[in-house]
Amino acid sequence: MKFEFVPTLAYLCLLPVLIALGIWQLERSEQKRAYLELEHRQAVSEVLHLSPTTEDNKEALKYRKVEVKGHYDTAHQFLIDNQVSDGKPGYFVLTPFILEGAAKAVLVNRGWIPLNRDRSVLPNVEIKKLQATITGRVNNFPSVGIKLAGADVPTDTWPAVVQVADSHILAKTLGYPLFQFQIELDKDLPDGFKREWRTTTLMLPEQHIAYAVQWFALALILTIIFIWYSFKKNNG
Repeated sequence: MKFEFVPTLAYLCLLPVLIALGIWQLERSEQKRAYLELEHRQAVSEVLHLSPTTEDNKEALKYRKVEVKGHYDTAHQFLIDNQVSDGKPGYFVLTPFILEGAAKAVLVNRGWIPLNRDRSVLPNVEIKKLQATITGRVNNFPSVGIKLAGADVPTDTWPAVVQVADSHILAKTLGYPLFQFQIELDKDLPDGFKREWRTTTLMLPEQHIAYAVQWFALALILTIIFIWYSFKKNNG
């Protein structure tokens, strides 16, 4: 059997792409499954009492339920810009919470607050009770699709507006050390705003498997069409 050059070249170029896409979706499925297992395992684990000696490992503590004693630094708060909720623009409010008996703090995400019609007027993020014991979930800071140059540098006024939260840069701005993660404030605690905490898992593992099956099916269909076309040309 002889194969024509152009159809064969097209087939040999497309087939590896389709197979690679299928394998990639299977890998994504395993990653999402690991995320979900981690979230469940951390959620049912014992509440961690965060202290200055707690290991500052954001991946090891991710999704862990924690309790912290201390007080808010209400004079120095950060507004994470370009955060959308129900199609409306706004901010996440990050407030430093200084641990009891220490000079170290953790940034507490108190939730989402809408943008004012006049962007130059920042929302009111005051706190009624500074001394507190709070509980919440450890997570990474809010992410953005594209990080522009200077996006992690906060404005000079308070509350400071910043596009990307970098704990090292924000710690320098505050003048005291910060943990490398945020605490998502529990929904039933006061001094918070809209809190609909989610994980980075936007698609279930089963959905990735379904996409993988589709890519592999396309590879099979392409192979069948190529073989059928080759036989037809040879017998024509």
